[in-house]
Amino acid sequence: MSYADSFSPPSLLPPLPRVIALANQKGGVGKTTTAINLGTALAAIGEEVLIVDLDPQGNASTGLGIDRKSRLRSTYDVLVGESTLAEIVMETAVPRLSVAPSTMDLLGVELEIASRSDRAFKLRRAIASHMQRPESSRNRNYTYVLVDCPPSLNLLTINALSASHSILVPLQCEFFALEGLSQLLQTVDQVKHALNPELSIHGIVLTMFDSRNNLASQVVADVRAHMGDVVYDTVIPRNVRISEAPSHGKPVLLYDFKSTGSQAYLRLASEIIQREKRLRAA
Repeated sequence: MSYADSFSPPSLLPPLPRVIALANQKGGVGKTTTAINLGTALAAIGEEVLIVDLDPQGNASTGLGIDRKSRLRSTYDVLVGESTLAEIVMETAVPRLSVAPSTMDLLGVELEIASRSDRAFKLRRAIASHMQRPESSRNRNYTYVLVDCPPSLNLLTINALSASHSILVPLQCEFFALEGLSQLLQTVDQVKHALNPELSIHGIVLTMFDSRNNLASQVVADVRAHMGDVVYDTVIPRNVRISEAPSHGKPVLLYDFKSTGSQAYLRLASEIIQREKRLRAA
């Protein structure tokens, strides 16, 4: 599907914050878990982070302790033009980490905005507008915006890719890990050429790695052989603490800071910052 037939892109986002979309059309690959815990890890090492929940399931919001009853306004209201980002952003228990929560209303947003000429740029405009008003007490000087996408390549995901500087792809260490990746990369290429020339692949993070499983090690080797340096050095292990943390409404770094999962996400955050420094220096 092409979203570029009836309009031209608005001006590109300012250099800061860095906007990174976390996307994979396959479900159950650790996408939302990575959004929550990477955002927490970035905040823990001093970054100012906003997580934008674009998944109608709202699991990123729930995993950060935002009760569904308290989500009076959400990213749905932003995309349909009824609220600004500043009006929906909520603080979390993690210092320097905020979230723009999601509700099930997002299920119907595609029908509501499909006929609008700027339908693919709703999120980009909202982020740009938010960052241009630093004088507002509700606006923060974010250095990173992480967009948690739904597990599909729909208009919500297109909005995320159009608004982002780069994309981070969580990939589960399973037999079919590479299946579907080519479709996602093709979509990224189409968005880059039609809607957002800044868009690039920030990296692929391998998730749910079980060192006791020979197949998992083979998957890691295969993905690195196919994708090369775009794959992060950090691998996220299969860890019971990571699985338990969302039921307590906490990122794993708050639930059990010393767990192998927490330490892996801290390493990933450091690796991402180092890549950003290299990108900016290039």
